[in-house]
Amino acid sequence: MRIQRAASLLLLATALTAPARGQEAPRAPSRAALTPTPAERDARLAWWREARFGMFVHWGVYSGLSGSWNGRAYGGYAEHIQRMAKIPIPTYLKEVAGTFNPVEFNADEWIRLAKEAGMGYFVITAKHHDGFAMYDSKVSRNTIVKATLFRRDPMRELKAACVKYGIKFGFYYSHAFDWGEENGPGNDWDFPNPGGDRLLHGKDWWLNNPAFLPKARRYVDEKSIPQLRELISQYDPDIIWFDTPHKLPPEENLRILAAVRQAKPSLMVNGRLVDGCGDYASTCDRPAEFPPQTGDWEGVPTTNESYGYNRNDRSHKPAAHFIRLLAKSAARGGNELMNIGPMGNGRIEEADVAILQGIGAWWTVNGDSIRGTTGTPLAVQAWGESTRKGDRLYLHIFQWPRDGRLVVGGLKSQVLKASLLAAPARALPVARQGLDCIVTVPETAPDAADNVVVLECAGGPVADPVRLLATSVPEDTLRGFDATISGALQFGPGKKTDDWVMNWTRAEDCVVWPVRLNEKATFAVALNYDAPKEIKGGRLAEGDAGKEMVRAQKGAAGTYAVTVGRDTIVKTVRQGANITEPLGTVTLEPGTHEIRVSAREISGQELMRLRRLVLKPVVK
Repeated sequence: MRIQRAASLLLLATALTAPARGQEAPRAPSRAALTPTPAERDARLAWWREARFGMFVHWGVYSGLSGSWNGRAYGGYAEHIQRMAKIPIPTYLKEVAGTFNPVEFNADEWIRLAKEAGMGYFVITAKHHDGFAMYDSKVSRNTIVKATLFRRDPMRELKAACVKYGIKFGFYYSHAFDWGEENGPGNDWDFPNPGGDRLLHGKDWWLNNPAFLPKARRYVDEKSIPQLRELISQYDPDIIWFDTPHKLPPEENLRILAAVRQAKPSLMVNGRLVDGCGDYASTCDRPAEFPPQTGDWEGVPTTNESYGYNRNDRSHKPAAHFIRLLAKSAARGGNELMNIGPMGNGRIEEADVAILQGIGAWWTVNGDSIRGTTGTPLAVQAWGESTRKGDRLYLHIFQWPRDGRLVVGGLKSQVLKASLLAAPARALPVARQGLDCIVTVPETAPDAADNVVVLECAGGPVADPVRLLATSVPEDTLRGFDATISGALQFGPGKKTDDWVMNWTRAEDCVVWPVRLNEKATFAVALNYDAPKEIKGGRLAEGDAGKEMVRAQKGAAGTYAVTVGRDTIVKTVRQGANITEPLGTVTLEPGTHEIRVSAREISGQELMRLRRLVLKPVVK
C-alpha cells in the first residue's frame, strides 16, 4: 500500500510543473488521488489528537502598525491593514517592512509560554495575505531577512525552541491571497475582492475570465508552490495550515496540495485548502460555541477580536473563557488552536501573557483532563462539559451545584472512585439515583473557571442519551447547537455573532431537545435569538477576508411556538440582534419530555436565528 501511494504521489508531481511556452496548462490531480486513507490520517494525526491544545501566532511586518495607518485607527483584523488602508506595495515595503525591527523578539520566551500553558503544538504565519515572507525565502525579495532592519530568520529560532521544549512546529501559509507582488493575484485595490468574489461574479467566474487564470496559475507556479517547498525542506514542519481557498480556482488548490503531499507525505494539512482532502477540519474563526462535529476538527479562537496585534482592540477575554472553550472542544472530540498576536517589537503584550499564564495555572493542576482525551459519552450536562480517557470521565464543572450534590445525568456505569483532580487523595462520596450518579462535592468551588471531578468507572463509561434537566444550578441552557434540527435548518459557524440555528425558511421545520426530569420542577423560560432586518443587496461590505457582496434579504419575521411538556407559548418574532424573550414559567412533572420550538407563520425570508433556550429553576 505504501509503495502504491508513493507511486501515486510521484505521478501527481508531474502535474505540478509549469508548462513550456505554447504548451497546455498542467492538469490538476483528482480529489480522489489526494484524499487521505483512514490509515494515513491516523498516522499523521496521532500526535495532534494527543495534544488537543496549540498556539496560533499571527505575526508579520503589519504588527508594527498595530492596527493604525496615517493617524487612522482600524478595527477588525490588523493583519489586513494593507488592504483596509489600501497601502501601495512600494509604500508598504519601504515604510512598513523597511522599518520593521523586532529587537525584543525572543523565541525561547514565546515557546516557553506556550509550553507552560499546556500547548502541544505551535503554528505561525510564514506568509500572510500581505505576501511578505517572515523567513529567509530565496523565492522572493520581500522577506524579513532581506527587506527589514531585523535581518534574522525568526522561523529558524522558533523551530529550535520548539525542539527544545518538545512542541510540534508548523506554518500558516497564505497560498491564494498576495497583496505584495506586482504579479500576484490580488494587488489591485479597486477589484471587488483580490482573487475573486464568488457572490459577485458567480461560483466559477474565473472559467470565463481569461485574464485571471494565467495570472493565478503563474503565481502558484512561481511563488506559492516554490515557497511551500522551501518551508518544508528548510524547516521540516509537522503541519501546514492553509486559508481562503475560495480565492483561487479549485484546480490550483489541488495542485498546491499535491505539491505538499509529494514534498513530505507525513506532513499534516488542515482542511482549508481542499475540502475533504485535508487531515482534519478547521472550523470557524473566533468560535464562542461549537456546532456538532464529526471526525477530527479544530477551533481557532483569538484573545481579542483580531489575529494580528491591534492596540485599538482591547476586547481581550479572560483566561477562564479559553479554559472553558478548551473543555467544550475536547468534550466534542476537537482541538483548540488559540491565537495571539505579538507586537511589532517582538514581545507578546501583557494582556496575552496574562491569559496564557492564567491558562497555565489551571493546566498545571487539570491538564490531564484535556491532553490525550476523547469526546464524552455523556449527554449535555447543565453544570458544564466532560471528557474521557479510557475508563475515566473528567467532569468540567462551570456551574457549581448550590446544594453540594453534583448530578451526573445518565451515567449508567458503576463509579469506583470520585475525586477532585486537584485533590486526588480525597475520595468524594458517590450514590446512585436511577439513571443518574450523585457525587457529593465541597460547598464552595475551588476554582472560579473550571473545576474538574474525576470518575473512575468500572469499564468503559456507558450513558443514557436523553438530557437531564437540572434544578441545583442557577440556570440550564439548552443551546441550539445541542438540539435536534429538522429539514432545511442548519447550524451556524459558531462565533458569538452566529452561534445559532439558521435557514428557518419552512414552517414544518423545528428545533427539539429531548429531556427528562427526576422530580417535579418549575422553570422560568426565555428564548434567545437574532431576527435580522431587511438588507438590500448589490453593495460591498468588509468581511474577514476582503470586500464581499451582501446578499439581498427580506429579513426575519413571523410567529413561533415554544412547547415545554404540556405548555405551549406563542410569540411574535421581534426584529433585532441578540433578542432575549421571556416566555413565563412552566412546570414539568417527573419523566421524559420534549422541548420544541416551531414556526406558526413565517412572513419574512426566514423566521429567526435561534441561539438558546434558558431554563431558570424557580426555588420555592
